[in-house]
Amino acid sequence: MAIMKKITTYQNKNVLVVGLGKSGINSAKLLCKLGSKVTVNDLKEAPQEVKDDLQGEGINVVTGGHPLSLLDDTDLIVKNPGIPYSNVLIAEAVKRGMTIITEPELAYEILDAQMIGVTGTNGKTTTTTLITLMLNHGRQKGEAYAAGNIGIPATIVAQKATKDDVMVTELSSFQLMGTTKLRPHIAVLTNIYEAHTDYHGTRANYIKAKMNITKNQTKDDYFVVNWDSEEWRNLSTQSDATIIPFSRKDNSESGAYEKDGWLYFREEKIMPASEIKIPGEHNVENALAAIAVVKTLGQANENIVEVLKTFSGVKHRTQYVTTIKQRKFYNDSKATNMEATEKALAGFNNPVVLLAGGLDRGFTFERLIPYFKNLRGIIVFGETADLVARAAKQAGIQQIVKTENVKSAIPIAYDMSKENDVILLSPACASWDQYPTFEVRGDMFIEAVEDLKKELEM
Repeated sequence: MAIMKKITTYQNKNVLVVGLGKSGINSAKLLCKLGSKVTVNDLKEAPQEVKDDLQGEGINVVTGGHPLSLLDDTDLIVKNPGIPYSNVLIAEAVKRGMTIITEPELAYEILDAQMIGVTGTNGKTTTTTLITLMLNHGRQKGEAYAAGNIGIPATIVAQKATKDDVMVTELSSFQLMGTTKLRPHIAVLTNIYEAHTDYHGTRANYIKAKMNITKNQTKDDYFVVNWDSEEWRNLSTQSDATIIPFSRKDNSESGAYEKDGWLYFREEKIMPASEIKIPGEHNVENALAAIAVVKTLGQANENIVEVLKTFSGVKHRTQYVTTIKQRKFYNDSKATNMEATEKALAGFNNPVVLLAGGLDRGFTFERLIPYFKNLRGIIVFGETADLVARAAKQAGIQQIVKTENVKSAIPIAYDMSKENDVILLSPACASWDQYPTFEVRGDMFIEAVEDLKKELEM
C-alpha cells in the first residue's frame, strides 16, 4: 500500500527512463503508478525476466541501443546518475532543451516524510548511516530510513515513509545534477575534494552539482557544513538555509566541534573523541556532522554516545575484516580517491602494509608521500600500479611489489607483514579498470582474506 503524496505532475506524461539499474527500474514502476506512459531504455540488452516484469506493468522496453527517435514524443527524461551527459541520447536531449532529472528528485516529490540530504566527496555513507542509527536509537514514533546512493533507491523508501518518518538520503554529485525541486529540511556537506572531473569536466561544475543540495532551501531549513576549510565556509554563503557548522579543529562553537579531545554540540560536552569505535580523524568529522544533524532534531546525548561507541563501520569503508596471527585486515575499497586513502592511513598508528592502485584518471600520487611514512610495504595493481609504486619509491619504501589484482595481493601482504601490523586495502583509485564496482573489489579482498585464514588454520 502506497502512503506517498498524491501528485499529478506526471499524469499522462510520456516519460523516458534511461538506464536499467535499480534506480531505473524503480523509477519506471513508480511513474506508472503516477499515471505516466513510460518507456525504459538501456544500451545493453536486459535479461528476459526484467523485460517481462516491466512489460507486465505496461512499460515499453527498448534495449540494445539508444535510438534518438525515443526523444520525439518524450516530455521528460529520468536518467541513471552514472550515465554521463556526453552519452549520445542524453547529449541530444540537452541540445533539445529537454528536462532531465534523476531518481531522488522523483522520490522527493512524492515524499511525505522529512528529508535529510547528505553529500560530499568523502564520508557520505558513514555520515548517512550514523545519522540513521542515531535517529532510530530510543525513537518512540516512526522510523529513520537510509536511502539513495547508499544502495537503497530513494523511490522505494519514499513510497512507504509516513509523516512520522525521516528519509536520510545519501546524494552523489551525479544524482544532484538532475534535481530541480529537491529541498531537504537538513542538508549536509561533509567536504569537497578533487573527484569525478572525468564526469563533470571541471571542479567548478562538480561543486555546482554538490551545491544543488541546498539551492532550494530557505531560512526554515538547515545546512550543516564542514568548517575546517575556507572554501567550504565560503560555499555556505550561497545557501539561504540556517548554517550549522561542524569542526574537528575547534573552528566554530556554534555547531558541533572537537575541543581538547571532547566532542561538543554548542555548550554541551557529549563524549571523548577517543571513544568513537571507528578509527581515524575522518570518522571524528563524520561523527560531528551526524551530531549536528540529530541535535538539531532534538536527539538525546545518551543515544548519540551509544551509537558512536558501538558502530563498527560501513562495509568497504575502513571496515575491520578480521585478525590473522595478530595482523589486522581492513577493507577500504570505497577509497576511490587520494583524500580517502590519506584519511585511512592517518587513522592507524601501527605499521601498515598498503594495497593500492586502480583506474588511471591521469593523476600522479606524490601527494600520498607524507602519508607513506608509516608503511611497512606496499603492493600495487591495476592501471596505476607503476604510478603508485613510483610515489612509494620516492617516499623511501623498501618493499614495493606489483601484482595482478586484490586477490593475489593478500598472500604477498601477509608475508610482508609482522605481528601487530595493519593490512589495508585503500586503493586511492576507482575500480573500473578491473572490477565493475568498488563493492566487488572489496568483496574479493574479504574473500581472499577469509581463504588465507582457513589455509593458515589448517
